[in-house]
Amino acid sequence: MFNVQRCTITIAIALLAVVTAGCASSPCSGHQFDRLKRFSFPYAGHWVVTHGDTLTFPGAPQVSDRFRLGEIVLDTTTTIIGHVCVFRGQMRFRAPEADTLDVTWFGQPEQAIVSGWPTSLGPFAGVSLAPAGPDSLRGAVLFDAKLGVQAKPGMTAQFMAGRLSSQR
Repeated sequence: MFNVQRCTITIAIALLAVVTAGCASSPCSGHQFDRLKRFSFPYAGHWVVTHGDTLTFPGAPQVSDRFRLGEIVLDTTTTIIGHVCVFRGQMRFRAPEADTLDVTWFGQPEQAIVSGWPTSLGPFAGVSLAPAGPDSLRGAVLFDAKLGVQAKPGMTAQFMAGRLSSQR
């Protein structure tokens, strides 16, 4: 009888340890995160916008040509949003006034997605970034369809950015 109780307690403790380890595992570790990190790191760095389109909304002049993006800083520090691990970053604006926005981002093989604009700034979901050479990116502003933006196909504000330093 004593051995059965000891065995049951041992199994219960082992099961509790496995469940606790499963719950405590971070989304910032493991195979999926290693893959995300591998795709993301080429985008990491300090990018300075060298050219940016203006954007005009005839039906919404209050958001037309409102912002001038100056820099994008894509850090490799992680943060957890929900159950997903992403990286931290900042977008720095020159107009309408100098301002810095804390954002999150992640890389994919063909692009990086930067998000985190507050809805109070307008119907923007973030930016998409794609390589345009070894030390430059081309980007496009993404619109948030949930906010009712009726953007015509192909309507976007695009920009080019260069790496602040060639050092990675």
